[in-house]
Amino acid sequence: MKSAWQIASATDHTRNDPNKDMSPQTQFLDVTADGRPARKVAYMTSPGSGKDAPGLVWLSGFKSDMVSTKASALAVWAEGRGVPYLRFDYGGHGQSDGRIEDFTIGDWLRDCEACFDRLTGGPQVVIGSSMGGWLALLLARSLIARGEGGRLRAMVLIAPAWDMTEELMWKQFTPEAKAVLARDGVFYRPSEYGEPYALTRALIEEGRNHLLGGSGFDPGCPLRILQGLRDPDVPWEHALKLVELLGNEDVRLTLVKDAEHRLSRDQDLALLYSMITEFIP
Repeated sequence: MKSAWQIASATDHTRNDPNKDMSPQTQFLDVTADGRPARKVAYMTSPGSGKDAPGLVWLSGFKSDMVSTKASALAVWAEGRGVPYLRFDYGGHGQSDGRIEDFTIGDWLRDCEACFDRLTGGPQVVIGSSMGGWLALLLARSLIARGEGGRLRAMVLIAPAWDMTEELMWKQFTPEAKAVLARDGVFYRPSEYGEPYALTRALIEEGRNHLLGGSGFDPGCPLRILQGLRDPDVPWEHALKLVELLGNEDVRLTLVKDAEHRLSRDQDLALLYSMITEFIP
């Protein structure tokens, strides 16, 4: 497999101000699965040059939402270029129905499939941040399985937390944390970004139905990865393992030496835009 990785100096600065995101009105999509009652998934769309024009789809990270810094900055960037842009909140996140503790990776994948199928037209560049990177890969696998892989123009992943529930959670838990999870069904993991993460036994166990490691995977489209070398949540080695896992020739990993997990500084956003511009001029 031919792939490329490079160290980026990240010295350029974006022209866009994410604080000027003139967000469109929130809308809601009914999503049903497994015979459960319909629930509402919140989304926003920014119209572009036409229904069948190449567009962008944003997939957020765990406990993040569609009005986060990167998602909002990308809205400004897309609007300035007339590019269609879709962003949404998974179940239990942001403005969507439910509590995060009641959902699993499979639920959030169904949200991605429903929004992608019903709210986009032409070929899409899917941009996944952290857990959204894993969901982007799972969405690609789903589309390929049903013969619709051509709907993906490319994928751009930011610190992709692929196989997160197993590799970055379960395998990193202390014996004490595993015991709490087994006893109580939930473990509250401290977070640098606010209140502790409520991680459920269902999240870990159901996540094993969606693991990519060990099987190899070809997403069938160009793939770009942006990763910080100082990321304490998704180590850069995890991104490199993904490059090795992918059976695709057109994969590039860009490592930013001084960046941590969020990758939302002006210079990080500039790198993100440059990656997208390869596929959306």
